[in-house]
Amino acid sequence: MKALKDRILQDGKCFDGGILKVDNFINHQMDPILMKSMAVEFVRRFASTRINKILTIEASGIAPAIMVGYLLELPVVFAKKKKPSTMENMLTTTVYSFTKDRNYDVCVSKDYLKEGDQVLFIDDFLANGNAAKGIIDLVNKAGAELVGMGFLIEKSFQHGGDELRNLGIHVESLAIIESLDDCKIILKD
Repeated sequence: MKALKDRILQDGKCFDGGILKVDNFINHQMDPILMKSMAVEFVRRFASTRINKILTIEASGIAPAIMVGYLLELPVVFAKKKKPSTMENMLTTTVYSFTKDRNYDVCVSKDYLKEGDQVLFIDDFLANGNAAKGIIDLVNKAGAELVGMGFLIEKSFQHGGDELRNLGIHVESLAIIESLDDCKIILKD
């Protein structure tokens, strides 16, 4: 998606260790016009897919997921990174965070992720695929069907996308980063 790629090159910041910072337009301060455009593109790319629920993981996936849910007029559920004391009937899994270098539990209520749901997962980044694998586990535990995964930005050099595609998952990434070596952002055409 050209608008996102242009914005990454213009405003993205690269740090050692393969870190791309896009907090001035995606995951801290948000550009709602770009967010809407990205959601429209996801709707286009998943147009032939039967979906009845959008799923994401807090916190950075919420904004794009809400936009997709709004356009498709579908409910959006976000997996929580802390178990609320008021949540009953929860499904849980453990996810390793590359950015924070730690494991955390992720949970979702069985009331909102159920058997028979046809789930589209939306998130901001795909790197090693750890969050995505956790979501796959939650969807499977619920007896739901994962029909696709959409990511704003994929770091192809970390191979999470390859793993998901090898599992037969329909993965769509709006911008693919081929390399961040020497803190130079190299995008796939």
